[in-house]
Amino acid sequence: MPTSADLDAIVEGQTVPRLFAETVARIGDRTALRWRDGDGWGSWTFAELADLACRAAAGMRAAGVGKGDRVVLMVRNRPEFHVLDLAAMLCGATAISIYNSSSRDQVTYLVGHCGATFGVAEDAEFSSRFDREALPELATLAVIDAEGTDAEVTWDQLVAHDPVDLDEAAAIAEPEDLLTIIYTSGTTGPPKGVMLTHHNVTWTAESLRQAFGMDDMTGKRLVSYLPMAHIAERVTSHYSLLTMGYEVTTCPDPGQVADYAREVRPQIMFGVPRVWEKIHSRVMAALDADEEKGPKFREAVEAGGPIALKMAWGEASTEEEQTYEFLDSVAFAGVRELLGLDALEVAISGAAPIPPDLLTWYRAIGVPMSEIYGMSENTGPMCWAPYRIKPGSVGPGVPGLEVALADDGEIICRGGLVFSGYLDEPEKTAEALDDDGWLHSGDIGEVDDDGYFRVVDRKKELIITAGGKNISPANLEAELKSIPLVGQACAIGDRRPFVAALVVLDPDEAPAWAARHGLGDLSMTELAEHPDVVAEVEAGLAEAMAGFNNAEKVKKVKILGEEWLPDSEMLTPTSKLKRRGIHQRFAEEIEAFYG
Repeated sequence: MPTSADLDAIVEGQTVPRLFAETVARIGDRTALRWRDGDGWGSWTFAELADLACRAAAGMRAAGVGKGDRVVLMVRNRPEFHVLDLAAMLCGATAISIYNSSSRDQVTYLVGHCGATFGVAEDAEFSSRFDREALPELATLAVIDAEGTDAEVTWDQLVAHDPVDLDEAAAIAEPEDLLTIIYTSGTTGPPKGVMLTHHNVTWTAESLRQAFGMDDMTGKRLVSYLPMAHIAERVTSHYSLLTMGYEVTTCPDPGQVADYAREVRPQIMFGVPRVWEKIHSRVMAALDADEEKGPKFREAVEAGGPIALKMAWGEASTEEEQTYEFLDSVAFAGVRELLGLDALEVAISGAAPIPPDLLTWYRAIGVPMSEIYGMSENTGPMCWAPYRIKPGSVGPGVPGLEVALADDGEIICRGGLVFSGYLDEPEKTAEALDDDGWLHSGDIGEVDDDGYFRVVDRKKELIITAGGKNISPANLEAELKSIPLVGQACAIGDRRPFVAALVVLDPDEAPAWAARHGLGDLSMTELAEHPDVVAEVEAGLAEAMAGFNNAEKVKKVKILGEEWLPDSEMLTPTSKLKRRGIHQRFAEEIEAFYG
C-alpha cells in the first residue's frame, strides 16, 4: 500500500486545472458531458468544454474576478455548472456551490460569510434568493436562464468573450490555493465553511484512482444528480470529470435518476442510502405483486448473497460459483438490465450508513455495491473497499491515508486529503485538527484484524438511557429499516427509561402490501394507523431486535405515514437525520411513548 508521502510525491505541483489541461490534450475529442435535449441528448467534448470554460473565464475576468476571489454558484446538475466552476479555477478564484433548496436567508449568510464578489444563479427563481442589498460585496450576479430577470450578465454574454489561453490560465493556481469551500449542513448551528485546496483534491483523486485499481478511467460513464454543494457529488462527478476523463450525464432532477440510469447504463454510480433503499423497495414491491415471483426472488437472494460475498474475496468453490451463475441467469440479470445497472463496475453508497442487509441484497443481485465513509473535512473518502467488502464495515483507509482509533475510540485520519480548516473559525478548526495533523471525525469506531473499520455512531448522538446504557441509534435504525414496510426510522431514548422509535412507512412497499391485503384504498396516513399494519410492523420489530440485548432493544414504535423528504426539518439535503428537528416536530408522539 502506498504511504501518504508516496501520494504527495505523485501529485507534487499538480492543480485541478493543470490536470484538466492534460486531459484535454489527451482526449479532447472524447465526450465529456451529456444532457437531455428535448427527445434526444446534447453533448460537449472535452475540447468544447475547455473552450466554453476559457470563454466564461474571460467573462468573469472582465467582471473583475481575479486570483483569490470567491465565486458562488446556485445551479442544478446541468452542463453549465461544470463550465462555470472550471472557469472560476481558470481565474485563480474559489468556486462555492450553494444547495439549490437554500432559503433567501441561508443564501445571504453563505454568500456573506465567504465574501463572494461574483455569483451565478440558474434562473429567475434562484436569483430571487440573492438579497443584493444585504450583500454589498457581491458586485455581479450572472444568470444562466435570464428570462424574467434583470441580470447584469447572462450565460450567453459570459461565453461570448474571446477565450483565455487554457495552458496559461491553468498555471495561475498553486497546489495550496483554496479550490473550494464546502459548507456543512448546519444541523447544530450555522454551517461551517470547509476549506479544501487544490492539493487536497488532486491527492484525493489519486487515492481514489488507486482504490479503483484501474490505470485508465477515461470514458467511464456516470450520472450526476446529487447536490453539487455536497463533497461526494463534487468529487465523484465534477472533479473526476476534469482529472480522470469521465463521461458525465447531468440529471437536474434527482427524482429522475432511475430513468437516466436506464438510458445511460452507468459504469460508476454513487448514491446516498435512501437512493439505494428506494430502488430496492420499488423492485421488491413490483416482484411481490406477483405471488409466485416475489417469494422465488427472495429465495434466490437468500441463496446468492453469501456466495456473492465469498466470490468477492475469491473464496467461493466452483460449485458455489456455478450455483450463482444459474441464479444470476434466471433471477438477477434481468432485474439489473431493467434498472439500467447491468454495466456497473462500481456502485457506491455513502454520506450515511447503509443497512448491511441492503448492501448484501445488492451484491446478491450482481450490483457491485460498496460502502464509503468520510466527511467534507477529508475531501470525501476516508475508508473504502470497492471490491472485497464486509457488510457493516466501511473498509480500510483509502490508499495513502493513515486511519486509526484515538484512545476514546474516535476514528481519526491523517494525510493529504485533510482540509486546511474552517473559514474564519480557528477555534472550531482546533477542535477538529490536533497538533499532529490528525482529523477527528466525531465518530466512534472499531477496527478488525484486516484493518476494516466499522462506525459505531456519532460521539454526540449516542443514546444514554436513564439507566446509563450507551446505545447506538444508527445501528437500531438500520435494523428497523430491514422491516419491509419501514422506509425511515429514528430511535428515541436519550435520558429515557427505554428506547423507542418513530418509523415511516415505505412509500413503495406499503401501498403494494396494502393492495395484497385488501387495504389498497387507504391513504398512507390511514395505513399507518390500521391495526393490520401495526401488527405487521410489530411482528417485524421482534425479528429486527433479536440481535440486541434487552436494554438496547426498541420497545415501542410509532408508525408515521408521511415520508421525510431531503432538505426539510427532518432530513439534511443528503437524507441524514436531523434529530433535533425530528424531536421537535414529533414531541407529542415521543412523549406518548413514556406517558
